[in-house]
Amino acid sequence: MQSIKGYKLLTASAALMAGLACAGAHAADAAVVKLGFAAPLTGPQAHYGEDMKNGLTLALEEANQQAIELDGKTARFELVTRDDQADPRTAVQVAQQIVDEGVQGVLGHFNSGTTIPASSVYHDAGLPQIAMATSPQYTEQGYDTTFRMMTSDTQQGAAAGEFIVKDLGAKNVALIDDRTAYGQGLADQVAKAVEAHGGKIVAREYTTDKANDFAAILTNIKNVKPDAIFFGGLDAQSGPMRRQMVTLGMQAPLVSGEMTRSETFLKLAGSAANGTYASLAGVPLAQMAAGERFQEAYKTRFKTDPGVYAPYAYDGAWSMIIAMKEAGSAKPEAYLPKLTALKRAGATSQEIAYDDKGDLKEISVTIYEVKNGKWEMVKTMVSKAPSGS
Repeated sequence: MQSIKGYKLLTASAALMAGLACAGAHAADAAVVKLGFAAPLTGPQAHYGEDMKNGLTLALEEANQQAIELDGKTARFELVTRDDQADPRTAVQVAQQIVDEGVQGVLGHFNSGTTIPASSVYHDAGLPQIAMATSPQYTEQGYDTTFRMMTSDTQQGAAAGEFIVKDLGAKNVALIDDRTAYGQGLADQVAKAVEAHGGKIVAREYTTDKANDFAAILTNIKNVKPDAIFFGGLDAQSGPMRRQMVTLGMQAPLVSGEMTRSETFLKLAGSAANGTYASLAGVPLAQMAAGERFQEAYKTRFKTDPGVYAPYAYDGAWSMIIAMKEAGSAKPEAYLPKLTALKRAGATSQEIAYDDKGDLKEISVTIYEVKNGKWEMVKTMVSKAPSGS
């Protein structure tokens, strides 16, 4: 006769085996959903790419904890990562690699200059793409697969140009851009806004995203005595540019875009950073819809505070995941209509939705100034994109 003790052991063993079998069945039912990501992960722009990647990673890890059902199976989201080195030619190559990996959507690229050429590769493959790129050209190509994580340069440039004329009282404005799709595109939009508000562009100079000596172009600008200088480009250039402005005794404030609104700029510019302004798409983290919760989760996961781009990347990933969830499928042709019609609350905004081009409907731009070596908010401008824009 079997003992009670022996019976209990056998029962426990049977239960364990049954549990393992059940777990194995669930594992068999799980399906990997690959999402492509490309950005600069090496070189002087690597800090932008890593910040973006961390935001995406946090979103995917949270999604995997929810056991989302797609196409009849539990989805396990994975990021297929490539370094595009902020180089347009490399971007096209890695875009094809990402497509060949069998991804079901793309979250990236980061730069406008890499996103625009890569977008045709994804469009030809029928893959929805949500990018950080801010150049207007990205969503003006007529593709139904292109979407944004941030406000476009058309919208940001309009706000920055208005601020320069109305708030800084600058009537004569000089422009510098780095000839990248981002830098040139943003400077073009600022120029339009300055002139629309009664200002005048008195000089326009050009550099590159590899330069660090701006003495010649700054001297040219100094001679025309502008009230403000706008720079379209990266913090790797705006930092030393600001130092050289101070060395040349230039009193006009430097105004730039969101790539300058970074800790890297503060380090490179040093004490010369004070008095610099930067426009940033969106609102400060503390004022975001769920900014504090996001910051806490990010810091717990990565042991550091999020940068500018992480919360927008996080929301971009969740927008794609929620579109898939609403469609019940990770197949691009199934969830693309859901992404197009998406309306949801996220970390960065209570109203995330896209217009017919894939631009965000809510326009929010915040102006910051460096005071005592730290970025401080000056003002935030929030509006709605024109209907049908």
